[in-house]
Order: sequence, then structure tokens, then C-alpha cells
Amino acid sequence: MAVLITPYTDINATMRGIRTQVIDSLDFCTNEMPQFETPGQMFDNLKLMITYKNDPEGVELLQSVPTLFNNNYWGTSGAGDCDCFSILILSMCVVHGWNKQQIVLAGRSKLAPVHIWTRVNYKNTWYDMDLTQPHFNTTRKYKFLQYLNV
Repeated sequence: MAVLITPYTDINATMRGIRTQVIDSLDFCTNEMPQFETPGQMFDNLKLMITYKNDPEGVELLQSVPTLFNNNYWGTSGAGDCDCFSILILSMCVVHGWNKQQIVLAGRSKLAPVHIWTRVNYKNTWYDMDLTQPHFNTTRKYKFLQYLNV
């Protein structure tokens, strides 16, 4: 179970940390998490398991899936922010064999993303999987979006 806590430096460091946390999450997602038939079913069920909580001031907190649910940094199972939830979705999609994914970086300027979520291609259709949103396949509007293939 891993928690990566570092002073926030830049998005590149965050992306490297997300990759590490996804890899560390795969066994737990395979053995301990429920299986789902569709991305919509996954979203709806995971949404019930999480609670949004901002990172501590000036810190980038990236929780692996086992840490998000067991031994959570905040002491509340499922408490995390958009990058923790992206780690959860990325890991769960890999375990389900839905391997065509994108990370979406969103912001008000080109150089400073303020939000992240995941998209998955399921049966040749892209679906947004932003667990900070109330509903499946919905997003907030941002001036700048960057799509990174996973």
C-alpha cells in the first residue's frame, strides 16, 4: 500500500507519480475490488465508495487504490481528490481489459492544469470517467484540455 506525498512541483512529476500508483494498485484491484460489466456501472458503483477531499496545502498526495480504501491518509475510506480518483479509474479499467484510455488535463491556462480525469474507450465509444462529477460521462467546462493516451 503506497502513498506518494511530495511538495507540488509540476504536472510532469504528478504524471510519473500517477503511473507508479496505478502499477502498485493492479493486484489489489484484481483481487479485492468488484468486477463490472460496463464503464457506466463501474462509475456508478465507485462513486458510492469515494469522498472528495482536497490535498493538503502545497502537497501532491497520490494514493494507490489499496491506500485510498484501506489506511487512507485522511482516515476516511475513499477520501481523495481528482488524481487519486484517476488512479482508481485507470487501475480498474486495466484490470477489466479496457486498455484504450486517456488522461485529460484541464485548466484555465495552457501551462497550469487544475483538474484531471480519465476517459475510456469501450466498444468504440469514448466515455469520460470523472468521479468528481455527479453523473457518468459528464465533465465541467475548461478553457484548455490536453488528452494524453495511456
